[in-house]
Amino acid sequence: MSYSINQAASIIGLSAHTLRYYDKEGLLPFLERDESGFRDFKDSDIEWLEIIECLKQSGMTIKEMKAFADLHLMGDSTLQQRYNLFLDRKKQLLEQMNELQSALDKIDFQCWYFEKALEAGTLNVHKESPGHRPPEYAAR
Repeated sequence: MSYSINQAASIIGLSAHTLRYYDKEGLLPFLERDESGFRDFKDSDIEWLEIIECLKQSGMTIKEMKAFADLHLMGDSTLQQRYNLFLDRKKQLLEQMNELQSALDKIDFQCWYFEKALEAGTLNVHKESPGHRPPEYAAR
């Protein structure tokens, strides 16, 4: 199937301006143009954009995404490099998720802490039962 830039943007959930920018930066190396010079998006371009958007959401820079696109253009000789890129991205995301989970755990505890204080009308409730923590926070 063939899509205009506005249709492709709508499918991906990006603006046409962003797609033009990606094209200008070399992130859409397979993108063809019709006889009038308009960008002509195919299903394979939509799939490629989904990968590019995933990489962007994972924190990859435009420069890094361009390097990935360049590797893709080189073909099968770069399979290992592209695989390693995704393994590295996965590792970084897992580390970020662990950091975020730790922060969320601390925030959950603070919510519990203030909820109990609000119920009692004072922070002194925690001084009256200094070791009291809910079971999920007892080991912390």
